[in-house]
Amino acid sequence: MQHDHHLTKAGAPPDEPARRFDGVVIGILLGFDPEGAPLVAFPGNPSDTAVPARAMTNPDTDDAGREVALLFEGADPTRPLLLGVLQRPQTHPARPIAQASCDGDRLVLRADREIVLECGRACITLTRAGKVIIQGAYISSGSSGMHRIKGASIEIN
Repeated sequence: MQHDHHLTKAGAPPDEPARRFDGVVIGILLGFDPEGAPLVAFPGNPSDTAVPARAMTNPDTDDAGREVALLFEGADPTRPLLLGVLQRPQTHPARPIAQASCDGDRLVLRADREIVLECGRACITLTRAGKVIIQGAYISSGSSGMHRIKGASIEIN
């Protein structure tokens, strides 16, 4: 929304109407003066130089060059009040499908819903509910020590 900004000029000729800055003006944070006050530029600035502003927030040097919202005390363009730095649109990074970590001895894969390992007709699926589903054309299970099958119930065929 565009506003018609008016500036009050001290000593303006009587035939020139007094102009004021009413409402929020979008300016640029140029940097900081030696005392740390933010220096701003804005459309219609009656000065040819950056104007020091009082600030409602604490912008830092990384914010230099960014757009800022300004109000003016008494609508006076020589008295800007920096409301804050305008935020950049946030892009929402895609949630990682899985996280993997490896310390050389152990590989850990984590996912919110499930992990599926597939190779040809073989598939192992781990679900959030705690199910482990093993499917394949041929499944072999062997052990050189004790082979234990344990569960609330066990069904074979």
